[in-house]
Amino acid sequence: MLYRPPALAREDVQVLSLIQKQKERLRYLSDSHPRRWTGLLSRNIFARAIQGSNSIEGYNVTQEDAIAAVLDEEPLDPKAEAWRALTGYREALTYIINLATDPHFEYHSQLIRSLHFMMINYDMSKHPGQWRPGAIAVIQEGTGHVMYQAPDVEFVPSLVAELIDQLRNPGDVPVIVQAAMAHLNFTMIHPFSDGNGRMARALQTLVLARDGSPNPIFSSIEEWLGRNRQAYYDVLAAVGQGQWHPENDALPWVRFCLRAHYQQMTTIIKRNEEMSRIYDEIHRLANREQLPPRCELSLVDAAYGFRINRPWYMKEADVTEFVASRDLKRLADLELLIPHGEKRGRYYTGSEILRQIRQKNRDNSPMPDPYQIVETQQMTREREPVLPGIS
Repeated sequence: MLYRPPALAREDVQVLSLIQKQKERLRYLSDSHPRRWTGLLSRNIFARAIQGSNSIEGYNVTQEDAIAAVLDEEPLDPKAEAWRALTGYREALTYIINLATDPHFEYHSQLIRSLHFMMINYDMSKHPGQWRPGAIAVIQEGTGHVMYQAPDVEFVPSLVAELIDQLRNPGDVPVIVQAAMAHLNFTMIHPFSDGNGRMARALQTLVLARDGSPNPIFSSIEEWLGRNRQAYYDVLAAVGQGQWHPENDALPWVRFCLRAHYQQMTTIIKRNEEMSRIYDEIHRLANREQLPPRCELSLVDAAYGFRINRPWYMKEADVTEFVASRDLKRLADLELLIPHGEKRGRYYTGSEILRQIRQKNRDNSPMPDPYQIVETQQMTREREPVLPGIS
């Protein structure tokens, strides 16, 4: 027996409707600005997703290193184990994105084991791609307190098989709820020796990817979970109550995920609007200085605080090493980029001009809570006068 999808209340259905509107807006924006959504913005969101999911497990890297992993480059700040965890997760998430449109796709346990191997194969002692060999518990750091005791190892294959069946036959459960339940059940089964949290979050993204989102990574909540780690732990602890309790009500977890989806999509839309303003201002700056358009993407990166080196610029601008060196020198001469280091170790950071462009275009508005939006809408409707003869 697994945790079952809960019955949704009216407010949950209304929040689902708000999320659907956000998805439609994301689809429109990505269709309207394909270069931005398949390039700079998509890359940064992908990097934040793998950075966020790995940070929950204690593998902390800079966003620059996360982007380097996305671009399959060497890290600017090498940390061996964290880097291997990052690139392993990148491989698994990239595969998941490619599965989004696979006409021959099907859920099966070997897919789960293969994704786990991609993530964890940097440490063979953690049995990558194999079910855990024995008992496992989640221990609180520092105190040694057992926070959660997973079900006995002999139940793992049958529980995973039941989870696969639930994924193959979801019935009329909304896809966001399907994905949330897959995440919850996988976390509670804890079928591997290590990497269960990363796998559960990746599985949730996989279910969403198969729904035909405009870009699967835009539907992922992994970045949001990384920013709200303690709340994530707390809701899992409240639903799990320390042991395998599939009879417990999963509604608090589903509502947690619905809120996460709405706020993550809102964040992406805000970033698009913010980046559009920054890009427009840098475009005007480039025109004033008679710079070629190929410089603009790297100037936007620099405005966001990323370090630019010659290989990065060559890839962004699609130019030769000679042209990249010439462009970077000119940008440094104009004091738009600040050089650091010498020769092949040289990199560039954004000047005060670029940092000011970024700062003045930041959107610091508070993050809306979809359940408060629904409540406010309901109160507004209740206060509206009802005219005779009009229902």
